[in-house]
Amino acid sequence: MINTKSIIPSIFGLFLSDKTRAIAENIILKLALLSFFIHLAIIYLIKFDFLALPQNSELLTNPISAVYTPFSFILIYEVYLLIYYLPKSFTTYITKQYEIITLIIIRKLFKDLAALEVSANWFEIKGDLQFTYDLLASLLLFYLIFLFQKQGKQKTIPQISNQSIIDKFVKKKKLIAVILVPLFFIMASYTLIDWSAGASSNKLPSFESVNNLFFDQFFTVLILVDVVLLLISFFYTDQFHKIIRNSGFVISTILIRMSFGVSGLISTILIVVAVLFGLAIIAIHNKYEKNPLPNGINP
Repeated sequence: MINTKSIIPSIFGLFLSDKTRAIAENIILKLALLSFFIHLAIIYLIKFDFLALPQNSELLTNPISAVYTPFSFILIYEVYLLIYYLPKSFTTYITKQYEIITLIIIRKLFKDLAALEVSANWFEIKGDLQFTYDLLASLLLFYLIFLFQKQGKQKTIPQISNQSIIDKFVKKKKLIAVILVPLFFIMASYTLIDWSAGASSNKLPSFESVNNLFFDQFFTVLILVDVVLLLISFFYTDQFHKIIRNSGFVISTILIRMSFGVSGLISTILIVVAVLFGLAIIAIHNKYEKNPLPNGINP
C-alpha cells in the first residue's frame, strides 16, 4: 500500500530540495544569458530590415531594452525561491515578495532608460519623470528590504512550548508549497503561450501590460496563500502580536497587488507604502517578542 504520509515529503523533496534549487538556478541563469543575446539579435535584425516585426514595441527599439528579457528569467527564479522559503521562514517568504516587486521596477528601468529624452525639460516629460520616480523608489525599496531582513533576523526569547505543534504547522506550509509549484508553472506557461500568440499575430500588448504579465495574477494568488496561512496560524497560536503580524503581511501583499491596477506615480507609491507597512509590522512584532507573555506558542 502507498504510504500517504510520505507523498508530500517526497514531492517536496523532488521540487523544493537544495539539489533541485541548485539545478533550477543553473538552468535559469543559462536561459537568462541566452535570452539576452536572442533579444539583442532580434533588435538588430529589425534595425537592419532582416526581420519584420512590430517596430512600435518599446522593447524592440534600443539594445539597452534587451536587458529586460534576462531580468524576466531572474524574476522567475525569485518566484521559485519564494516557494522554496515558504516552509522554512515566513519572514524570508515575505522578503521574497518585496524583492520580486523591486526587481519588476528595476526591470522597467532598463526599458525606460532606453527611451529617455535627455533635455532641459526633464521634469516636464512624463516618461523621464516616471523614470525618476522609479529610480528613487528602487533605492528606497532596496534600503527598506535591508531593514526588513535585519528585523527578521533579530534573536528573540524562545516561546515554543510544543515542538510537535510547530512541526504540524511546517507540514501544512510544505503542502501549500507543493501545490504552488505546478500552479505557478501552469500560470507562467499560459502567459507565455498567450503572449506568443499575440506576437505572432502582430498584436503586441502595451508595455504596461507586458510589465504586468503573470505578476498581477501571481500576487493575487499570494494574497490567497497569505490568508490561508493566517487562518491556519489561528490553530497554533492565540498571541495577538502574531495575529496582527500575519494580518499585516496580507495587507502588504494586497497593496502590492493594487499597484498593478494603476500606473505612474500612484503605482510606485503603493509599492513603497506596502513595504513600509510590512517593515513597521515586523518591527512592532519584534518589540512584543522581547516582552513575551506566559504560555505563548510561536508557530
